[in-house]
Amino acid sequence: MSTLSKEVQAEQAETIVEFEKRQVERANSLNKQPVVFVHGLWLLPSSWNRWTEMFEAAGYTALTPGWPDDPPTVEEANANPDVMARKTVGQIADHFEEIIRDLKIKPAVIGHSFGGLLAQILAGRGLSAVTVAIDPAPFRGVLPLPIAALRSSWPVLHNPANRDRAVPLTYDQFHYAFANTVSEEEAQELYKTFAVPGSGVTLFQAATANINPWTEAKVDVANPQRGPLLIMSGDKDHTVPPAMAHAAYEQQKKNPGVTEFFEMKGRGHSLTIDSRWRDVADKAFEFVRGVVG
Repeated sequence: MSTLSKEVQAEQAETIVEFEKRQVERANSLNKQPVVFVHGLWLLPSSWNRWTEMFEAAGYTALTPGWPDDPPTVEEANANPDVMARKTVGQIADHFEEIIRDLKIKPAVIGHSFGGLLAQILAGRGLSAVTVAIDPAPFRGVLPLPIAALRSSWPVLHNPANRDRAVPLTYDQFHYAFANTVSEEEAQELYKTFAVPGSGVTLFQAATANINPWTEAKVDVANPQRGPLLIMSGDKDHTVPPAMAHAAYEQQKKNPGVTEFFEMKGRGHSLTIDSRWRDVADKAFEFVRGVVG
């Protein structure tokens, strides 16, 4: 039974756009194991395109829902940032829940950054057959706060008014937060290809999760229906340094399900989109295949 009220379900249904409906219909008609990819802050669903091609070639059905009101392209997102503002963690998680509950087969869920947090929230609701959280944003109970993470989030957190805005990163900010382990040339290309404004409220929610008992940035780590979970971390990540990712693992390993942690050496926050993405995807694929075949 859905955890959402009928009123919330009706409201959420209005946010599910046509391409998301088509992806669900396709997944249900193909009757193959679905894999739902959840993007993070400052990216769009298109950041998963190479991953979806890989998983589809291996016999899975890939779905790439957006956050509510995501523009379809990077160009449109950068031209109209206001539509991406004020999207909360709870609102986004409920949006993905509504999509997943329309699937006939319980999906694997793979998320990066805030998508990694959302993937864990969805798993904690019992909605995922197997979950991979890559460089996941922190939830309530994750205590480490390294200086690098503060510096990466400072473009948003330095101004309380940003809570109600969609905030873009400058190239220098993106280089530090995402692309610190790639060449200057590749960093420029990643910025041009993928970077979009991000909803400021999500960062404020994560930053205050441990002082707000009612935060939406929380995960039910005890649910026995959570399923197997892999947390992956880039050891050079500035946005979600390994200490934060490992602290999430320490919380999650209390669950009776399989819980694993894997550190990708020499990798930063761009590990899902940069030229070495396949190494990360192969590890995630191996874990998913070991659970759902």
